[in-house]
Amino acid sequence: MKLNELMPSEGSRTNRKRIGRGTSSGTGKTAGRGQKGQKARGKVRLGFEGGQMPLYRRIPKRGFTNINRKEFAIVNLDALNVFDEGAEVTPESLLKAGIISKQLSGVKILGNGEITKKLTVKANKFSESAVKAIEAAGGKTEVI
Repeated sequence: MKLNELMPSEGSRTNRKRIGRGTSSGTGKTAGRGQKGQKARGKVRLGFEGGQMPLYRRIPKRGFTNINRKEFAIVNLDALNVFDEGAEVTPESLLKAGIISKQLSGVKILGNGEITKKLTVKANKFSESAVKAIEAAGGKTEVI
């Protein structure tokens, strides 16, 4: 295979439709806009309903988006069992091990599952049950 022999696959490339180029083109005369009317003469903005109150203004609005919201990467206790006995678990080591995909605003350890190893866990937040379980297993927790 050579560069000059490369071709796009069948049906992946089509020519654009040339509008208003004679009656035989299939989109001549009114150019696919129909007869007269507002849509034939100009653009109508998105959501416009001919003067009727648009749907997006008729429906009640609820709630708001907090721009200062902090979203934490969540890790359950049973996921920490992949580390060796006595290891130090940090957000970077969790990222490297593939337990979290990104750190977001920080890492929070939740108490779901069981921890069987003695670990030193460093994270931004802990649930109370997670702290109890880690310390019961002989490990330590440290808030970053």
